[in-house]
Amino acid sequence: MNYSDGNTDELKTDFWKALADSPFVFLQMDNDPDTAVPMTAQLDKDADSAIWFFTTRDSDLAKMGPATATFAGKDHKMFARFEGVLIEETSSERLDKQWNNFVEAWFPGGKSDPNMIMLRMDLGLAEIWSGDQSMLTTAKMALGMDVRDDMKDKKTETSL
Repeated sequence: MNYSDGNTDELKTDFWKALADSPFVFLQMDNDPDTAVPMTAQLDKDADSAIWFFTTRDSDLAKMGPATATFAGKDHKMFARFEGVLIEETSSERLDKQWNNFVEAWFPGGKSDPNMIMLRMDLGLAEIWSGDQSMLTTAKMALGMDVRDDMKDKKTETSL
């Protein structure tokens, strides 16, 4: 994909598509980098600046608060790091909407499993990078040529 200078909206759209295609992130509490774990993001195309995670009440993430997620698309053409705040999601309607067989595989006690907690990550700032390179850029890299100008329009800082 070619992104014009400062085309944040296109990068954001492509990020959301890539995350929906491979909804796996590395999530950590900001106050403790040792808490970083792989998690499956539960998305809702109609949600406004939020994603959800299921975890156990005794996990480090259940302490809630500021957190950061890192993402690499399955084809390595999209990368992102985004901030947010983890809070407990208490809406039974949201629980019903996000619950699926993949979640149930981790919580055989079902939606009422006493050790399960659903967290909402209210999203903040993000850095999004497109790793999608043109054939010319790839050829330049193979020849050891400078590609920094070719890639400068493939990154944005934005709110999600």
